[in-house]
Amino acid sequence: METNHNPDLVRELFERAATSVGLDFLAHPFWDRYIEYEERQEAQDKIFAILQRVIHIPMHQYARYYERFRQLAHSRPIKELVSAEALAGYRSEVETETAPYGGLARPELEVERDIRAKIDSMYYEIFQQTQEETTKRWTYESELKRPYFHVTELDHSQLINWRKYLDFEESEGDFARITFLYERCLVTCALYDEFWFRYARWMSAQPGKEEEVRHIYMRAATIFVPISRPGIRLQLAYFEESTGRVDVARDIHEAVLMHLPDSVETIVSWANLERRQKGLDAAIEVYKAQIDSPSINIFTKAVLVTEWALLLWKVKGSVDEARTVFSKNVQWYADSRHFWQQWIKFELEQPTNAELEAQHGERVKHIFDELLAKSRISTATKKDLFLTYLHYLQGRGTKEAMKQFLTIDREIYGPASLCVLDKSALKENGTAKTPLDEETKAKAEGRHPTYYEYFPDEPESTATGTAPFQ
Repeated sequence: METNHNPDLVRELFERAATSVGLDFLAHPFWDRYIEYEERQEAQDKIFAILQRVIHIPMHQYARYYERFRQLAHSRPIKELVSAEALAGYRSEVETETAPYGGLARPELEVERDIRAKIDSMYYEIFQQTQEETTKRWTYESELKRPYFHVTELDHSQLINWRKYLDFEESEGDFARITFLYERCLVTCALYDEFWFRYARWMSAQPGKEEEVRHIYMRAATIFVPISRPGIRLQLAYFEESTGRVDVARDIHEAVLMHLPDSVETIVSWANLERRQKGLDAAIEVYKAQIDSPSINIFTKAVLVTEWALLLWKVKGSVDEARTVFSKNVQWYADSRHFWQQWIKFELEQPTNAELEAQHGERVKHIFDELLAKSRISTATKKDLFLTYLHYLQGRGTKEAMKQFLTIDREIYGPASLCVLDKSALKENGTAKTPLDEETKAKAEGRHPTYYEYFPDEPESTATGTAPFQ
């Protein structure tokens, strides 16, 4: 306004601003500025056109604009007040109303007066509707305490208010207003990925908005949501995969792992991506590569091993191969609670019958024998895990199960003089090396344990085979 003397360029900038902030509940400073510029240009027709737009917008000072619009309407040509079709309709109504009274031609000024009265009544209805819409939104607007971005957390009540406000606007069904409110919300809530998820999901439900959905995910993933919460980036990968851009989906997973090498969620997601696109072998190769990575800690690797076993069991349908993965890797991941939980869960979920009951019981017992002999997890964790065994003996044990039940109850949960947990801890001269030993040794040698040190029983020639431990 101050430096550019080309009104068209200035108006173009105002229109861009109207798209960005014109629907805001507190947009009156912007609209005042726009009207002020047109007053400088002495463009009364454009001022009237702006006011004609503003009176439809529910916002804080809606009544002030309506009053000015009404004053201007009395001095503007009647053809500017409504469209040509609407004007013809009003003229026809006036003529129809006067026809029963003799049908004499009335002066044009009288006809125009009656038409203006009808138009004024129509705009008053718009004013009442705007007033009603403003009142509806005032409930939510009055609760908004922070309309700007800040790194500090929002109060819980503010998040609840934004959710309710979005629910309300979506129920109203106006695409432009819903989109605008989401953009407003994300100025304040940019660090909360729930609102990015919600925005993308809502937009994806609108026909023909694929590129808009991609743009929402890209803004969240590349600018706003911290990398420490990879969920929105993985959702972007799923979106790209769904549109056929599988290579882009792979690149997203790799990019996340560059910053979060221990992100189990991302590794599992990548493995499942490869399984869907290339098959089970490709998924296993992802797990192999990550387990052999020097940037991943031992406990993350324990989780990946269990995921590997679950793939063999639930996708390939090979219970024996999955069981082999657990039994051959217990020496490396004995200090991972997750490893034990998944192994126990795997065995407990195997179907049994009268003939297999005893064999199944021996397999479950073997897991807990291994837990006592090889694991250095805390006593409290072991007691927690052994509760599962006690429940198993009660619900699925054989005739002799109660003897084993009472023995475990005594030796695990009895007084210190009877408890075998501390006594069964790993001894320096009596057990195999743990993964922590391998880590320490490797670091001393300036390297990282290789894949085959973690899986010493698998021949190197099967590294690209169809399944582990063949």
